[in-house]
Amino acid sequence: MTDTREPAAIPAEPAETSGGTTRLGWALLLISVAQLMVVLDATIANIALPFIQSDLDISQANLQWVVTGYALAFGGLLLLGGRLGDLYGRRRVFMIGVAIFAVASGVGGLAANEGMLLASRGLQGLGAALASPAALALITTNFPAGPQRNRAFSIYAAMSGAGAAVGLLLGGWLTGLTPDLFGTTVDGWRLTFLINVPIGLAAAFAAPRVLAESESHAGELDVPGALSGTAGLVAIVFGLSRAGEPSHGWDDAQTLVSLVLGVALLAAFVVIERRVAHPLLPFRILLSRTRATAFVTMMIVPAAMFAMFYFLSQFVQNVMGYSPLHTGVAFLPFSLGIVIAATVSSKLMDKVDPRWIAGIGTAMAGLALLGFSRLSVDDSARNIIATVMGGETHLGTDVSYWADIFPFISLMSLGMGATFVPMTLAAVHGVSHRDSGIGSGVLNTMQQVGGALGLAALSTVAVHFSTERAGQITGALQAATPAGAEPTEQMRAAFANIAYQGAFTEGATNAFLTGAFMIWGASVIVWIFLGVKHEELATDDAPAGVHAG
Repeated sequence: MTDTREPAAIPAEPAETSGGTTRLGWALLLISVAQLMVVLDATIANIALPFIQSDLDISQANLQWVVTGYALAFGGLLLLGGRLGDLYGRRRVFMIGVAIFAVASGVGGLAANEGMLLASRGLQGLGAALASPAALALITTNFPAGPQRNRAFSIYAAMSGAGAAVGLLLGGWLTGLTPDLFGTTVDGWRLTFLINVPIGLAAAFAAPRVLAESESHAGELDVPGALSGTAGLVAIVFGLSRAGEPSHGWDDAQTLVSLVLGVALLAAFVVIERRVAHPLLPFRILLSRTRATAFVTMMIVPAAMFAMFYFLSQFVQNVMGYSPLHTGVAFLPFSLGIVIAATVSSKLMDKVDPRWIAGIGTAMAGLALLGFSRLSVDDSARNIIATVMGGETHLGTDVSYWADIFPFISLMSLGMGATFVPMTLAAVHGVSHRDSGIGSGVLNTMQQVGGALGLAALSTVAVHFSTERAGQITGALQAATPAGAEPTEQMRAAFANIAYQGAFTEGATNAFLTGAFMIWGASVIVWIFLGVKHEELATDDAPAGVHAG
């Protein structure tokens, strides 16, 4: 009978006595910068999409692949990236990942056509999938358990959580620039890619100087498992992303085929992993209730957070009338709040059980989404007609940022910071050093797949309510139009634009409300199942309930 017990974790090597603190500081800076670069790239191009579309003549149907192409490669290859680090050394895989990411970013910044840009986005996803799990695992192998590792994880979690907001701010700023480089005017959207080149190459160059290499472990790369698992995740993420698009939906043939194929491939992956000698995903890392709770929670929480960014950024721009840069600045409190909350949570982890910190954090995040669900605009036929006749192009100009947006975006950031630190620590606690790369890969995979699942599900909710509200607004406008007073083509376009804003608001607020209940569900899971004590997280011992083997 196969022994499924988890081996005892190998204690991390102590920091060097001479200059050890300085080396660890540089190591953490390098890992954090690389993680920030990887995470913010998921959103940095969002604001630049209209400029990319115009410059490279990309159709509306294909434009979404600038974003989803990266997410597909990133989410689908994370397990493979984590296992490669375990087998061949995490510092080596980290260096290769950030180097690939830098080169791919350069290709994207110099892209002359749609195919070149989309290929570069896929290659960026590959680099991120190699670098991200290795970066998280390198914290485990470079920082001893206790306060040092808690602080390191708090900074890592802050970079992961703030990356999306920083991406919106940086993307808005860079997109507005048109600098002259070597006598050539560079379009601002290209800078959103080119900025990664020096950062990524510098990180690859510095890695062997500040990071301790992990041990390489005997074993073969599970190619069948890698192919079935990666293809299954890609199919699932593709199907979920396509399901969230209004032009396709859940009943689209390609959506259904992708989801069914993804489930079948993942079922094959499970069968393969149970039979091979050196599996891509050793199921022993899933035996701990603490880690299982962390994985499930970190699948649900980012789902709600990513949806918040998606809907709120559109509301602020399309309904309130903010510019791209103004939109980025509007999200700045999120970055600041999550850093503050992560720092405080790190200090509390030495004294308070993670159940209390993460439980309160998820409850706060749910309240923030509930606050966003109360956003409203006057989309009555009378007000829409008055808005168009008055020359206004946005329906939500009277929505107050300080009263309606700022309090809840701040509350959301504090909740996320309080959740990410204890959940990240719980997810990697007690994983043996030979499995820390794949353990980190599972955590990152949960976040990416959870984000895609949440966005797809909440987009479906939003489309349903938006479509229903759009029909009501159209009927009210027709009833309010005097007989024989046929509007001009220009007036029709103006009415359609304002009506869309009202319908979008209806859909977005219902998506926020659904997201609130999702994240409260995660809170219930945390309160019931996260029983690990803060004293346990201060050691590298296996979690309670998992015997050393």
